Amino acid sequence: MLKNHRRCASCRRVADRTEFWRVVAVHPSRQVQLDVGMGRSAYLCIQPDCLTAAQKKNRLGRALKAPVTTEIYQQLWSRLSAGENGL
Repeated sequence: MLKNHRRCASCRRVADRTEFWRVVAVHPSRQVQLDVGMGRSAYLCIQPDCLTAAQKKNRLGRALKAPVTTEIYQQLWSRLSAGENGL
């Protein structure tokens, strides 16, 4: 994998990290938040299909090894409808 490239936790596509949303399980509390923080990270394509699959199959939760709340998914859906890009 090239520098600054990441893999989508849902579809497994590899691309530059600016093409993804970053979801973080903050260390040590494992509280999940978007974009900022130090801890285990997972990246997700800015596509409805990837977000649907990630939510339905708990792909973010497994990648982060932490529970992802419905609030996080609601924030991602609102970003998607607003047309927000990655980092």
